[in-house]
Amino acid sequence: MSRAEGRSRATLAALAVVWLAVLCIGPAIGSQDVSLTDLFSEDSATRTIIWRLRMPRVLLGLLAGGALAIGGVAFQTLFRNPLAEPYTLGLASGAALGAVVVQHLELAGSAAGFPLVSVASFAGAVLVGLLILGLARGRGGIETSTLLLAGIAVSLSCSAFILFIQYLADFTRTFRMVRWMMGGLAVVGYREVVWVGLWTAAGFTALFLLRRDLDQLLTGEELASSRGVDLDRLRLLVLAAVSGMVGALVAVAGPIGFVGLVVPHILRRWIGHHHLALLPASLLGGGAFLALCDLAARRVLAPMELPVGILTALLGGPFFLWLLLSRRRRRG
Repeated sequence: MSRAEGRSRATLAALAVVWLAVLCIGPAIGSQDVSLTDLFSEDSATRTIIWRLRMPRVLLGLLAGGALAIGGVAFQTLFRNPLAEPYTLGLASGAALGAVVVQHLELAGSAAGFPLVSVASFAGAVLVGLLILGLARGRGGIETSTLLLAGIAVSLSCSAFILFIQYLADFTRTFRMVRWMMGGLAVVGYREVVWVGLWTAAGFTALFLLRRDLDQLLTGEELASSRGVDLDRLRLLVLAAVSGMVGALVAVAGPIGFVGLVVPHILRRWIGHHHLALLPASLLGGGAFLALCDLAARRVLAPMELPVGILTALLGGPFFLWLLLSRRRRRG
């Protein structure tokens, strides 16, 4: 076993330990801490707080963060751009637009057991993904640069529609929309956790099966194509997998940015670029990162709770600027 493989395995083992530690310790941390022995308390109120409120929230953070991180890995490889992440193509903006429309129209009810806001958010992400594919498809197939530019244009358009709807809404609905746009992991019960978990498992499985094609893409599109990689099929499958995951988690947690940007860059320094190890490492690392950010967000302004999307943006903004400056120094 080479030194690089040994370091990758050690990093994966360490990430698994951290992931399990967050899962075990996270439910005990909140605006009012409880001890680990209280996890199996006979008091009904304590059991409700831990098993109906805190444990689902920690699980949702672990799943959502993992989905965002592996989506970032896939997009950064697909576009050969270190600044790409699941929100680059406007998937989150499409999901947010669907939710805002339902909130503005005050539509009630549910579909498949989920509120219409969640269903509309998921549908918005999928429709935006299909729209971007249609805009990027030309005579020669799907072009990566066109796909990226189409995503940015659609994202800006969705953001403009969201602002327009907020302008038309009254104060109460506008506040509810703005609060939802901040992102949050507060859920009651495990229905949302199962929903996000199913889509995360499906997306991870699809991307893991495509790992060899993604590895070939690291050498360049022309060389990958000469080695038998169907680039159009790869782009379509990657976009479908990430769209499903992002749509599912935004429908539940709202838009949470920068996780897909920060985590893959950090892990590549320890894991390398091969997706056999990078994808599972990102699933574990991204989940632990978002769950820990949520724990910090619950404590920084206690007893008030800071939306986790604000904290990830505060962390991700400087990291984004650091990446830009690093790229410029390397080019210089």
